[in-house]
Amino acid sequence: MTKDELRLLEEAVEKITGKAREFGLDFYDMYFEICPADIIYTFGAYGMPTRFSHWTFGKAYHKMKTQYDYNLSRIYEMVINSDPCYAFLLEGNSLVQNKMVVAHVLAHCDFFKNNVHFSHTPRHMVESMASAAERFRGYELRYGRDKVEAFLDAVISIQEHVDPHHFIKAGRERKKQGKEEMACTCGPEKGCGKHTRKETPYDDLWELDRPKCGGHCEKPKKFPPEPEKDLLLFIMEHARDLDDWQRDIISVIRQEMLYFWPQLETKIMNEGWATYWHLRIIREMDLTEAEALEFAKMHAGVIMPSRMRLNPYHLGLKIFEDIEKRWNEPAGEEREKYGRHGGEGRQKIFEVRELENDISFLRNYLTRELIEEMDLYLYKKTGYDWKITDKEWEKVRDGIVSSLTNGGFPCIMVEDGDFSKRGELYLKHFYEGMELDVFYLERTLPHVYRLWGRPVHLETVVDNKKVLFSYNGEKGSKKFL
Repeated sequence: MTKDELRLLEEAVEKITGKAREFGLDFYDMYFEICPADIIYTFGAYGMPTRFSHWTFGKAYHKMKTQYDYNLSRIYEMVINSDPCYAFLLEGNSLVQNKMVVAHVLAHCDFFKNNVHFSHTPRHMVESMASAAERFRGYELRYGRDKVEAFLDAVISIQEHVDPHHFIKAGRERKKQGKEEMACTCGPEKGCGKHTRKETPYDDLWELDRPKCGGHCEKPKKFPPEPEKDLLLFIMEHARDLDDWQRDIISVIRQEMLYFWPQLETKIMNEGWATYWHLRIIREMDLTEAEALEFAKMHAGVIMPSRMRLNPYHLGLKIFEDIEKRWNEPAGEEREKYGRHGGEGRQKIFEVRELENDISFLRNYLTRELIEEMDLYLYKKTGYDWKITDKEWEKVRDGIVSSLTNGGFPCIMVEDGDFSKRGELYLKHFYEGMELDVFYLERTLPHVYRLWGRPVHLETVVDNKKVLFSYNGEKGSKKFL
């Protein structure tokens, strides 16, 4: 990029940023960097510019880069959820393309900063990932690269099985304990030494010098007392044979998954919001006729519907525009039933941007009219053919929502961490009409065994029958229950 082109881009960034603030967007300080395709696709494969190395990222990189080389797909930018916010622009973008990308990432940053589902994500993850990557390299030097990579393989195979709402449960427990007197169930006469008192932030320190109960305290009959969704956390805290460096790796991958999780559950909203605003911001810019045509072509490519899958840019944009229209110009029934006065469209979409995720967004605002306008339907493969199974609007909406539940991943719960009283791990798939991929399941259980150190079992449903898959360290088996 020449100095003149760079100067024009800097001026455009300043104007677009000012226009975005005029529209009411609220974002962190932005840093833009122009990068060649190799760098952009490396960041895209790794998810961050500072993450640890693993062969799965290299596989993703070669797939994305091949699609770029053959002009099958193109990443124009990448934006990082951090404070300050970093955006990487693809070298070779035209000025108009960069203008649109800048407007797009400003809206992404506004979404990261203000959507409630991102409120618990750490904003210093770039530095944290760099620190973790450095520790992982140290583990490779100390314990051997093959050993560390094999352990990473095991953890990454179940990385999606975290509980993104674990902090809510923990917060409720702390609040409950804060209201109650804390006393040991065994009583002071049995030598526990735990005095009746209020909870404080330093309780864990007092535990260091406290005598053990000596087996007098009541132990829960079931371990865990209730089914546990956060499989990674459960293994990290309760697996008996893990070394400290292995627990550190599990902790890092779990924290990284929790960081990325809000992006999984707000993909449609996030892309729809960014598309909505880049369209309106660029409309306010002084474009030549050639630039306007280039922008229109690029925007049309972004929101083009797909025959085989939902385009989040298109769907999110249509819903936000429909919300704004319905709250600006409510029908007579909406005025009477919901008390809408009109002219509140812009305020409403900012409220939706703040409070919803994709599931609530679609369930609350994907209407019959939108489904019919976009010709959405459910389909599945029957034999060698793909066939439409339903076009009834409520079933279509619920089918889309169902596919997004739990980030699109199956829900696996820890039922028993001491199964058969031998320390074995018993997992249960909460079946809701979608069977597990048995091929993947049978190849994942050995990884779970590597982490837990004892036989593992997984209960699921196949062909409407309960089946228990097991792995004992040497071979897998299955039986009908």
